[in-house]
Amino acid sequence: MKVSVIIPAYNEAKMIAQVVREVREVAQHVFVIDDGSSDGTSAVAASAGAVVLRHALNRGQGAALRTGLEAAVAAGADIVVTFDADGQMSPSDIGSLTAPIEAGLCDVALGTRFSRTKNQEPISNIPTIRRITLKAGIFFTRLTTGLKLTDTHNGLRAFSRNAAAKLDLRCDRMAHASEILEEISRLGLRYREVPVTIKYTDYSLAKGQKLSGAFRIIRDLLLSSWMK
Repeated sequence: MKVSVIIPAYNEAKMIAQVVREVREVAQHVFVIDDGSSDGTSAVAASAGAVVLRHALNRGQGAALRTGLEAAVAAGADIVVTFDADGQMSPSDIGSLTAPIEAGLCDVALGTRFSRTKNQEPISNIPTIRRITLKAGIFFTRLTTGLKLTDTHNGLRAFSRNAAAKLDLRCDRMAHASEILEEISRLGLRYREVPVTIKYTDYSLAKGQKLSGAFRIIRDLLLSSWMK
């Protein structure tokens, strides 16, 4: 099966070459969606072997993912994987995500930080505020979608071609993570969680969302629901 990995990126020139090279060791088809960067992200990603799509203006990670999903489907991908540009994800997890889709067991595989295999070390370095926010997100998602998940804002995901083509995503910014789960529920897509490893570094934590962003996410979700 043809696996395409899409990587939204905004001012990630420092890390994007390493991320692309590592991902290309397990998946040859890599799309980087440069979301209006001003630091040369596009050129660095292209030199590392990615197909680069560029937004002229910064529109948000949701918009970048939408561009990537459409491009990957148009290019004939059988499975589309979403992957972060900041180096906190492990490319070795991609195979674990695509395996149940290839076996026909599900339409969507969602990475989880909080359900561990016996070979994975427990997570110890998630900042307390972020851990609380993530747990609150789990409760909110179960309440609004009925999906029984252990991790609701993990950007490492895999979609079958059919699932990726059906997603109707309208949130341009960070609310897309919740919107994707709403779409899985609305469309009745078969899903399963797959334990993955997230490596928290000073760099990735600095690039991450602040607690105040949760209020903007809720606002964007409400607006998106009203428009559908």
